[in-house]
Formats: sequence, C-alpha cells, structure tokens
Amino acid sequence: MRKTLALALLLPSIALAAPFAYVSNEGSGSVSVVDTATDTVVDTLDTGGKPRGAAAAGQWLYVSDQPGNRLVLVDLKERKTSGAIALGVSPEGVGRSWDGRWIAAASEQSNSVTFIDTATRKEVFTVKVKGQNPEHAEFSPDGRTVYASAEDGDTVEVIDVASREQTGQIKVGERPRGIGFLPDGSRAYVAAENADTVFVIDARKHAVLAKIAAGKRSNGITVHPDGKRVYISNGGDASVSVLDTATNAIVATIPVGQRPWNMALTPDGDKLYVACGRSGVVSVIDTQTHLKLRDITVGKLPWGVVVVQ
Repeated sequence: MRKTLALALLLPSIALAAPFAYVSNEGSGSVSVVDTATDTVVDTLDTGGKPRGAAAAGQWLYVSDQPGNRLVLVDLKERKTSGAIALGVSPEGVGRSWDGRWIAAASEQSNSVTFIDTATRKEVFTVKVKGQNPEHAEFSPDGRTVYASAEDGDTVEVIDVASREQTGQIKVGERPRGIGFLPDGSRAYVAAENADTVFVIDARKHAVLAKIAAGKRSNGITVHPDGKRVYISNGGDASVSVLDTATNAIVATIPVGQRPWNMALTPDGDKLYVACGRSGVVSVIDTQTHLKLRDITVGKLPWGVVVVQ
C-alpha cells in the first residue's frame, strides 16, 4: 500500500518535469544544462573542442565539434559524453527530422551534409552540395527534404532524402544562415545575414515568395509550434525580431544579449532561449508578452541551443 501511494505521488512530478535547455559553448568546450522551470544552470558537460550545433533524438544529444570534425554523443540520461561520429571538415549546424529518425550535420569546408540513423547512431550517407560552406541543415516536416544554407554564397541547397542527392538550389540573399519550416510544411524562412533580410520560401515549389527586412545581421530562425510566429536573431543589433506569418510583418523587436545566434523554444512555445555569444549568456524571452525575462550566464561563446523534454 505504501509503495503504491509513493508511486502515485511520484508520477505527477515526473509528468510535470520541465524540459532542459542544452547550450553548446564553443569557447569553453562545454554544454550548459539549464532547467527551464527555474532558468538556472544545473550541470555543465565537458565535450572538448568547439561545440556548436546540437540536436536531440531519444536519449542522445548530437553536438558538432568543429575542430574535431565529429559529432559528440551525449547520453542525456547519464549526462555524459559517450562516443563520437566522424564527419566532414568543420561541422556546424545539426538538424533532426521531425519524426526523430534522422540527424543531419552540415560540414562547411567539406561542402557536405551527413545523415545519421538515430537507431544505430551511425552514418548512412553523405551528400555533397554545390553551395559553399553549408552551415545549417533543416528537415521539412514530412522528412522528405533537407534545406542547407550555403553560408559563403547566396543559395539554399535542396536535398532529397529518398534519392540521397541534391535536387535544386534556391537563390536568396548573401550569407544565408538560419532556416525554419512552418509545421504544415508549406513555407520555410531563411535569414540572410549580409542582406539583413528574411526570405520566405514556398517549400513545395522551392521558390522565394517574399523578402522581409529584419534587424542587422539576421541569422538565427526559430518557428513557434503554432506556426503563427517566427523568431529571428539579429547578431548586429543584439535583438530578436518577431514575425507574424499571416502578414509577413515584424510585430515586435526584443533586446537581448550581444551577438545572438541560435535559439530554441520550450515544447509549449511559452519561452524562447537565445544563445548570445559575446555576452556569454542565454537570454530568455516570454513569447506571450514579447519581453525578455532574464539572462542566464553559461559558458564562453554560447552558439547553439536545443530544448529537450
């Protein structure tokens, strides 16, 4: 009876456990673990190298190590590193398919995107792309397509996952970086840093629909789960812009730390975590009020954020 009661009391606390934000700090070779319920750093994981992009699938976090040319595997249950996967030269952005089957890692100097099977945690295939220095690799919601941003060019590379080859290019502005898809798969948003512009793409025809002026040096993109808002980090003016997807208008601009890069939302979409490299903090934004709640001190040069339930 006592065991049954104890279990009953424990289950709600497990179900209500807040997600954790994992912040890759390229300047300190570490990943900071932030409890999103309290917005405090509860652990720091030593990965070595220069961790940048990150994505999670199951109990595993996949973190790119730029000088090591690899993905570092972090066991989220044990909170420790456990092996690595070799990649091309200078990997950066890491994306996960919406169904959790695939991890895609973009390697800049190799001009390639490597696909990892999350069931085996092994490379299955690598696609060479035409654009120079792919930085981010993002899956469409149906998992059929990956968009990779050619950072040293002005194109988005279109990869067909089934055929395992590049099938097109979309011309956008100079230095494309962050990419995000709407949940229904109809559109994608790409931030072009040198153009200070976000490009809206028809994700089925792979064609540009609109151009939206953003902040200075726009780079990171995150889409709200309801598909009504897109968040854009502006590295040159320490802000995050909020885009209304119905009108393609910027409806709010929120000051954050210096040199904001990549971002992640909690699963309910209520809080946005922004890695601010030069400030060494993660800025936390209330997405209902469009106000910054606080800055959380993490490691040196935080670059990427992923939130895991």
